[in-house]
Amino acid sequence: MSRDTSFIMSYGQREETRLEDLYIDTLMELVTESNESLGFLKSLDQLLGDHAVFNPQGETIYVTGDAGVGKSIVLQKLQNLWSKKELQTDAIFFFKFRCRMFSSFKDAEQISLRELLFKHNCYPDHDPDNEVFDYILRFPEKVIFTFDGYDEIQEDLDLINVAEVVSPEDKAHPLQLLVSLLCGKLLKGSQKVLTARTGIEIQSKVIRKKVTLRGFSPAHLRTYINLHFKEQEHRELVSVQLDASPHLCGLCSTPLFCWIVFKSFRHLHSMHDSFYLPETCVTLTGIFLLLCEVFLSRSASPAPSLLKKSTQCALETLKRGLRPLAAFAKLALQGMESGSFILSQEEISVCGLTEEDLPLGFIRPVSEYDASGSPASFEFLHITLQSFLAALALVLDEQAAPSSILKFFTECSRKREASCLPFDFCIRGSSQPRENKRFATNEHLQFTNLFLCGLLSKAHTGMMEHLVSPVLLKKKRALLKSYLSTSVKSHLRGLSYYNSDNGKKVHVLPNFLWMLRCIFETGSKDIAQMTAKGITASLIKLGYCNVFSGDCTALNFVLQHRRKLLGLDMDNNNISDYGVKQLRPSFSKMTVVRLSVNHLSDSSIEVLAEELCKHKVVEVLGLYNNHITDVGAKLVAQIIEECPKLQMVKIGKNKITAVGGRFLASAIQKSTSIFDVGMWGNSIGDEGAEAFANALRHHPSLTNLSLSANGITSAGGRSLAEALKENSILKIFWLVENELADDAAHHLAELVQVNTALSHLWLINNQFTVDGIKQLSEALTHNTALKEICVKGNRLSEDEEKQFVAEKRLQFH
Repeated sequence: MSRDTSFIMSYGQREETRLEDLYIDTLMELVTESNESLGFLKSLDQLLGDHAVFNPQGETIYVTGDAGVGKSIVLQKLQNLWSKKELQTDAIFFFKFRCRMFSSFKDAEQISLRELLFKHNCYPDHDPDNEVFDYILRFPEKVIFTFDGYDEIQEDLDLINVAEVVSPEDKAHPLQLLVSLLCGKLLKGSQKVLTARTGIEIQSKVIRKKVTLRGFSPAHLRTYINLHFKEQEHRELVSVQLDASPHLCGLCSTPLFCWIVFKSFRHLHSMHDSFYLPETCVTLTGIFLLLCEVFLSRSASPAPSLLKKSTQCALETLKRGLRPLAAFAKLALQGMESGSFILSQEEISVCGLTEEDLPLGFIRPVSEYDASGSPASFEFLHITLQSFLAALALVLDEQAAPSSILKFFTECSRKREASCLPFDFCIRGSSQPRENKRFATNEHLQFTNLFLCGLLSKAHTGMMEHLVSPVLLKKKRALLKSYLSTSVKSHLRGLSYYNSDNGKKVHVLPNFLWMLRCIFETGSKDIAQMTAKGITASLIKLGYCNVFSGDCTALNFVLQHRRKLLGLDMDNNNISDYGVKQLRPSFSKMTVVRLSVNHLSDSSIEVLAEELCKHKVVEVLGLYNNHITDVGAKLVAQIIEECPKLQMVKIGKNKITAVGGRFLASAIQKSTSIFDVGMWGNSIGDEGAEAFANALRHHPSLTNLSLSANGITSAGGRSLAEALKENSILKIFWLVENELADDAAHHLAELVQVNTALSHLWLINNQFTVDGIKQLSEALTHNTALKEICVKGNRLSEDEEKQFVAEKRLQFH
């Protein structure tokens, strides 16, 4: 295992890169069953530990992430750590599987658990002794399994209701064995790690804990640059170009795309003595075209040194390598059509590929599919590369009708009943017809459509006209543009709108995001303008749509054409600082900016402050649960002061101390429009509470305020209570999860007696005893405005709580 995992073999057949020289941990977020953050893994060796386990009865650690985010390489690193005894486990057996292999078995094929382990995985020289297998059965906790790519199983699997295999001696279809292992029916107590692309959900009762891979942070990207480029001059040239293109930086937050970009930089330097990517390479299609150039340049007849500073260009390389490139594309398309990710020698030969073509890097041998250990089968470098090549095959094909380019767009509506709109890509479901199972997991088809849009875009016309008949290319471009236009109109008409406090609202689904991606790859201003015009809602909700930073360019590409003001709710995604920079042109029209839970730092707030203060139309600002410090808090304070329409600010669960609290409180004090402020989960303490007290004293508009979980003690509570006696506006005040005790109860009781506008006072999870609550209860007899004081979770026994049962407004539950 140590030998097999020490090199990154997937990155080209001619280059063996040592894992330790190129691997870095990415952002690995621990999440709950409902995908709420539990923090980040500090390092991969902690993955198998008990931290963040939300279901002790679960058997499987579930690792999810987008295409190319590094799920497979994470498992390779995990295996390597185990082989060097650097993993937090006492397991002495490690079995690694690729899930796609389970789809390669015939329907009637049946094997036992012993055969799965020793004939389809580790291939021992001799039949394993019964003693070894018996030991595994007796001590399953000594075994680790990894299953990579659950989304690549081309079947619907129900982890709960599938026929159980409980005896290790029974034979069953390998898929049944897989399900029984994941559920703990077989080898209960063994450690299992399963990976899958984002959006592939499995029953939560089998999940022990869940990790979401978020890719590279800016710090990771700098580290990765240093690993790839050893000379400081080269590092600076690459960094300058990345900094100049937020979209390219956004793409580089995905490790696979980043590797392609860096490999392209090195290729350009070695072949052309240049470190600058062409403008056409900043789209996803562009960087995959550049990858093809890199691979095809390996077959160049002149030595690379002779090509330096020559006029050699991408087009010449692609034209020279068109025969093998077209053959690989044909092979990729056939795999997409059959739902196959494993390639046989026969399939490779039929497509016209020779032994000399195989080392170019497009495909790699996968010996684990052959019990003899020989490389009898192959797979593409990455399934996203297979999607790209399949799209290229559709463009290059001069025999099929031009309309064949739309086959994956229309596959869903053709295979299923006409309930699907053209962009409603196939979704896995138990009611899906058997004949469409191979399209049950279909993100690879979505990528194929995306790359098709890119290859037929105006930006790549000059290149593609040299690879396919210009007349045919023009027909295909016109056909695609017409189809996209019709589909966009149909999609927008099918959206469900509803009224909200912020006006007419639409909650779009992830397929809307794929639509935007496709429009951006086409580069069509006409379709972008039509889409912007067709969005009639005043607020778009894109929450929980798995938007990553690179998608923000696609979103901006459409929204920049909108003339009317618009609200945008993008809470709970992964856009990061790169995404905010890409949205910069669209902030001029945004009345609602909700970017909570998006891994934003102070640099994002710098962009927001500059744009929002310039245009002054923002009304709602949501920045909850990011990485904003006092530096960012000062910038948010600037937005509050300078934006006269701003009514609501949510900036809880960041890293704001008393310093930032003072900035925010001072700005709020000056604002006459703001009515709702959420500061839950910062650390402003008593000093910050005093600043907010000064802001509250005579505030004309603030009706809702949360200072919960801010480390406020009784001293801060006294300041707030005294100030609120002079406030006639505040209605809802939350001081949940602070450190208020009985010495603040007297001041709060006096506040209650004053009978201000306050209607809801929440003091949950503080330090009040029965004496403090008694003071509040007595004060309530003099108050007619308060509807409730919530005091659940304080230091009272059940019997003590019963003393206050007559006062219905005093809530203990």
